[in-house]
Amino acid sequence: MFSVIVKLFLTMILSAVITPFVIKLAYILGAVDNPNARRVNKKPMPTMGGLAIFIAFTFSTFVLLRNQFPSHELFSVFLAETIIVLTGIIDDIRELSPKAKMAGIFVASLVIYFLAGIRMNEVVLPIIGSFKLGWWSFPITIIWILAITNAVNLIDGLDGLATGVSIIGLFTMGIVGYFFLNITNVYVAIWIFALVAALVGFLPHNFHPASIFLGDTGALFIGFMIAVFSLKGLKNVTFITMLIPVVILGVPITDTVYAMLRRFLNKKPITQADKHHLHHRLMQLGLSHRQTVLVIYGLALVFAFISLLYPLSSFWGSVLLTIALLLGLEMFVESIGLMGDNRQPLLHSIQKFIKRLEKK
Repeated sequence: MFSVIVKLFLTMILSAVITPFVIKLAYILGAVDNPNARRVNKKPMPTMGGLAIFIAFTFSTFVLLRNQFPSHELFSVFLAETIIVLTGIIDDIRELSPKAKMAGIFVASLVIYFLAGIRMNEVVLPIIGSFKLGWWSFPITIIWILAITNAVNLIDGLDGLATGVSIIGLFTMGIVGYFFLNITNVYVAIWIFALVAALVGFLPHNFHPASIFLGDTGALFIGFMIAVFSLKGLKNVTFITMLIPVVILGVPITDTVYAMLRRFLNKKPITQADKHHLHHRLMQLGLSHRQTVLVIYGLALVFAFISLLYPLSSFWGSVLLTIALLLGLEMFVESIGLMGDNRQPLLHSIQKFIKRLEKK
């Protein structure tokens, strides 16, 4: 274990050292984000930062930690990673259409399902019992990967935001998997921590004021790997193992779900970008760039802490915990106006209830 920790530390150093070279490469290739109405940056910024994370992570898994992983699975996942990273690089340089990006993620998902054999096979539900997914395994697995990958991509709107939230989520996932879920082998947790180490090394370059952005190269890669790692714990799904990764990824999932609802209620295309995401709303309320990122880090830590309670709770305890979490989340979302100032049903109901009590 000491040897593994030392190698993870080397992965972190490698990521930090590689990033300045990727910055220069981004300028050479034209992978630069120019300021516009949707961007928060005031000057052109090199993007494609995920390439540094990918290189450090790949070197770690194939060289430093090579003996920890099954060869077939390692090479299969690497092929899928490469497809994702190439999709991201092309998008950072030439800006692909949403359909083209989804196509790249879909192809990588096929590699994970058919070649790596990482998929959901069985579901165990309370009272009902267990049942095989059968042919449903394919669409559920693919949708899961597409959804999580895009959820992480959507929160990549501020310096260090997606990187930090992903570090918190992945670290928690590794802890839960290692101690509670009895995932296939310890190597999965080590695999997760290798990516965490690469992200930690990149974060100083990406935190406000950033010298490089993740770009779609990074956001798609991180989201895709989170989806794949979570599938390792979801291979045979139970009520708890299904909830834990969802709660761990509470920040990107919340932002994505409410963005879809907001656009649906406003009768706008679901794929249409806007400036009403979680980080946009917090900044509109008066928080600075750095304060906004730190607040969302705090929110991610709350989700992470709650996810650690699930393996320690009974079934009904988990149900009550989930209800409390959803109510608290709805109150927070309404209080910052994520759905709009006129869409606060829970807060309005509470206000009406309090007024009735005051009249009595």
